[in-house]
Amino acid sequence: MSRKFFVGGNWKLNGDKKSLGELMDTMNAAKVDPNVEVVCGAPSIYLDFVRSKLDAKFGVAAQNCYKVAKGAFTGEISPVMIKDCGVNWVILGHSERRHVFGESDELIGQKTAHALESGLCVIACIGEKLDEREGGITEKVVFAQTKVIADNVKDWSKVVLAYEPVWAIGTGKTASPQQAQEVHDKLREWLKANVSEAVASSVRIIYGGSVTGATCKELASQKDVDGFLVGGASLKPEIIEIINAKL
Repeated sequence: MSRKFFVGGNWKLNGDKKSLGELMDTMNAAKVDPNVEVVCGAPSIYLDFVRSKLDAKFGVAAQNCYKVAKGAFTGEISPVMIKDCGVNWVILGHSERRHVFGESDELIGQKTAHALESGLCVIACIGEKLDEREGGITEKVVFAQTKVIADNVKDWSKVVLAYEPVWAIGTGKTASPQQAQEVHDKLREWLKANVSEAVASSVRIIYGGSVTGATCKELASQKDVDGFLVGGASLKPEIIEIINAKL
């Protein structure tokens, strides 16, 4: 079955109302491939602002959320708050959450379950570190991360899996199209064996890790690469080129 190409922009801890406003003006005015689903991951303090300013054809995501709806959890935001801002997506399990902020597989699984139960769609991130790739345990690592996510998903139509090799995020190193395709193919095999053939063929697996206008076309041509999670380039007009990678 055909999977709708998906481009997520992860703005991370970047931008202010002026620069993000200019970026959104550029995106709103651009000619973009109508067959691509686009979602912008905004800092939580700007979710309302971004949703009100960005054209309705683009989705908006929070970059994280907590595993409960409300309570004494200073500094956290919940799926119900995200939805109250008109936002329908959340990015969970990003390597920066895992490795900078110490989030465990277990916590990411709990967050995934709660976000989905609350009616959000989830961009669930997985990926190995450089020492893990060099040690030959890429599959072991990404399968273990995927299992914790899969154990918490009932409706896979609400989930996009983002494979982001940690060694390629913000480093300027990109996994070769062949390296990306190989892992995406293995992930699909894992889903077929551990979830179902229908989910394996329908779920979108996107690639993240220094995706640019220069690298996006060849990556997009791989049969199991269903889009991108874009970091730095998503803050530049270059994001339009990446959205249009299949044209």
